[in-house]
Amino acid sequence: MLRSPRWFPYQLLLPAIVVMLAVVLFPLLYNFYLAFRNMSLYHFTDHRFVGFEQFRTLLTEPALYVLLGKSVAWTVVNVLFHVAVGLFLAVVLAGPVRGRAFYRTLLILPWAMPQYISALTWRGMFNYEYGAVNLILTRLLHLPAVPWLTDPFWAFVAPIIVNIWLGFPFMMVVALGALSAIPHELYEAADLDGANVWHKFRNITWPQILPVLTPAVLLGTIWTFNNMVVIWLVSRGGQPADQTHIMVTYIYKVAFTYYRYSYAAAFSVIVFLILLGFVLLVLRRAAPLEARS
Repeated sequence: MLRSPRWFPYQLLLPAIVVMLAVVLFPLLYNFYLAFRNMSLYHFTDHRFVGFEQFRTLLTEPALYVLLGKSVAWTVVNVLFHVAVGLFLAVVLAGPVRGRAFYRTLLILPWAMPQYISALTWRGMFNYEYGAVNLILTRLLHLPAVPWLTDPFWAFVAPIIVNIWLGFPFMMVVALGALSAIPHELYEAADLDGANVWHKFRNITWPQILPVLTPAVLLGTIWTFNNMVVIWLVSRGGQPADQTHIMVTYIYKVAFTYYRYSYAAAFSVIVFLILLGFVLLVLRRAAPLEARS
């Protein structure tokens, strides 16, 4: 039976299915399992079922809502700049620019570099006394130095700057692909009608790239909300005084510094449900766009 041609495609898919079950489904199910228990360093081998106790503890803590607010702010600001900067550069590079291939290669480099290398490099550049950022501010622009890594506000702004720098190339590449698929006849007809640049962007470019940009923004939102590498490395683990944590960095610290495994698992379930609700909402809103395209 398994040797029949009908089963051959499934046999080819079997290794990938096994790997996906091992690295995606099993950790997800085990995380849900831990969320309903009291596993910690003190109950590592004798943990027991406690029901919704971890969730009740979380939902009554003000820290949850503070972290949620910071996570939303982190995600909204990053994704907004990713889309704005990426789309602007894509529109510019899609036009008659000399050295277009060179600029495309140059601007995609931040996305091609490993995140941890970029984050550590930027952390050195944010040094108060010797960092390149403050040297530019003080010596070239004659502005006061900024305590990027010691002030809670600026220590939160610094990872946002780094993540914007890392993330806009993805949106630029997506937008460039969408722009290249727009028929030139539409712009020629708009020129004959006397449309200016803004009218052509609003009535031709934006409606044409929106169905492509929507899933990219959705993916970018999920990646950014769950991105702990940049903010963890730039802020040195949530410093100063754990004031720069977002939800995912706090979960990591709770799990691997305080060893409250079930508490961290319940926290991650809440993050999962938030993102799941967001994805379902966006997909529901995006369905009419896909139908029109």
